[in-house]
Amino acid sequence: MFDIGWPELVLILVVALLFFGPGRLPDIARSFGKSIKALKEGLREGFTEETPK
Repeated sequence: MFDIGWPELVLILVVALLFFGPGRLPDIARSFGKSIKALKEGLREGFTEETPK
C-alpha cells in the first residue's frame, strides 16, 4: 500500500514513542484504529447505496 518496510516502520514507532511518550501512545493508536474503521465503513456504505440519476 505505502511500500513501508520494517526499518521505516520501526523508525516511525520510535519517533512516535519519543514524541508522545509511552502513556499516550496506546490512546493515539486506539483513536487512529477507530478512525480507520469508521472511514472503511463509510466508504463501504457509500459504494453500496444507489446513486440518484
